[in-house]
Amino acid sequence: MEMRRFLGGLCFLALLRLGGAAEAVVGVAGVDGRRAIAATDEDFVCATMDWWPPDKCDYGTCSWGLASLLNLDLSNKILLNAIRGTFSPLKLRLGGSLQDKLVYGTGDGGGPCAPFVKNTSEMFGFTQGCLPLHRWDELNAFFQKSGARIVFGLNALNGRVPLPDGSMGGPWDYTNAASLIRYTASKGYKIHGWELGNELSGSGVGTKVGADQYAADVIALKSLVDTIYQGNPSKPLVLAPGGFFDAGWFTEVIVKTRPNLLNVVTHHIYNLGPGVDTHLIEKILNPSYLDGMVSTFSNLQGILKSAGTSAVAWVGESGGAYNSGRHLVTDSFVLSFWFLDQLGMSAKYDTKSYCRQSLIGGNYGLLNKETFQPNPDYYSALLWHRLMGTKVLSATFNGTNMIRAYAHCAKDSPGITLLLINLSGNTTSQVSVTSEGAHANTVKKHSRKTRHLAAGSMREEYHLTAKDGSLQSQVMLLNGRALVADENGEIPRLEPVKVDAAQPIAVAPYSIVFAHIHNFPAPACS
Repeated sequence: MEMRRFLGGLCFLALLRLGGAAEAVVGVAGVDGRRAIAATDEDFVCATMDWWPPDKCDYGTCSWGLASLLNLDLSNKILLNAIRGTFSPLKLRLGGSLQDKLVYGTGDGGGPCAPFVKNTSEMFGFTQGCLPLHRWDELNAFFQKSGARIVFGLNALNGRVPLPDGSMGGPWDYTNAASLIRYTASKGYKIHGWELGNELSGSGVGTKVGADQYAADVIALKSLVDTIYQGNPSKPLVLAPGGFFDAGWFTEVIVKTRPNLLNVVTHHIYNLGPGVDTHLIEKILNPSYLDGMVSTFSNLQGILKSAGTSAVAWVGESGGAYNSGRHLVTDSFVLSFWFLDQLGMSAKYDTKSYCRQSLIGGNYGLLNKETFQPNPDYYSALLWHRLMGTKVLSATFNGTNMIRAYAHCAKDSPGITLLLINLSGNTTSQVSVTSEGAHANTVKKHSRKTRHLAAGSMREEYHLTAKDGSLQSQVMLLNGRALVADENGEIPRLEPVKVDAAQPIAVAPYSIVFAHIHNFPAPACS
């Protein structure tokens, strides 16, 4: 089997170097290994789980099925294997639009613990719903078994009253939330963080809450967590606001909770627009469009640096296209161009964690909601998690604007990992890798220097392409081999091809390459 894989890898590389009918261009990726420009958490890659019932529909399509936290089949082997032992750990953020309409069946509410019911006259089209404690127990048993690290999004609208401007006013009534937190702590369930609210920042989605009031509510949550977990060595984080970035609103909350009453500032990203948009693929493959998110990451980083706070930034939810995404776009190979670019870009601006909407459910799940088979982005996320370390390095690319380049210190291994994303469908890029910044010499001299350093050594390459060359395929190929979970629910092994490190990296049209370069000169990584 090993020999067959080796020969298959050689055949794949030979085909790659021939390049088919693709035009070949030469490019240079420059990586500055002298110092890290940012750092992520070890568990940078994160996924979300949501509350949407089966009758949540968008544009006439109902894409959630039995993928809700309330009804998901927790006994599925692929679901367990997709988390346990593969990510070690995978951070899961539990929440979404309906979290601010969810009560907890702790017995303090007085009424029955009733499920969500469709009602088009209500916000988000559903009545209030309830999380029964027996289901919370089942979920926690699964989280413990899978090794997942849990962030729970709390209902932040309890007790508030509508104001004339459409916002919600008055202080947060945390009675029900406190009951859930106490119950959770008493059962010994490990919670990584408690997050307040969903998309209530700025102009809000559905409704909004003013920044001054929200800051006061965050402080109330922090006090609650401190009290309940007093003396507990693993006290959960406090996160907020889980909404879209609004500079003025975010600044006020950050300033009023400094220096340490808020641990994590979470923001959401759906920059591709609505799932019904027929131009999603064009946006994904447009480097200028992708660059549009730089200002959000940069501005938030600037606010946190200047505010005198210990709080850090996470992307708390991001699915590309909102309203459940679009089938055969946000659940297919093409979204990996956007997703990995987002991971690379956000990390450069000191984002500590990035939560993908969703682990399962909607048209943007990492797993297929019916078969549980991983979609292409699952493997993109897993390769990032296994290959990209926490230290972020400066990377540049000269040759074409259709190649996106990101570099990190390699994970648990010497050297660096370089991520190259080719947005062009007709050009193979032959990429030389140089050590930037060490000397003010020409690229040519750098290239010679790097080739000399690399002489006789090998690097590991992971080439990701779409099955049958179709960008909308839901099957990803790794070095020419289809990635599919087997009949026992086992996730396939992700194995590289080994290449002479002195040779340029061949990045085929519409492909993504992770290259682990062991002996790259990077003092930052030692």
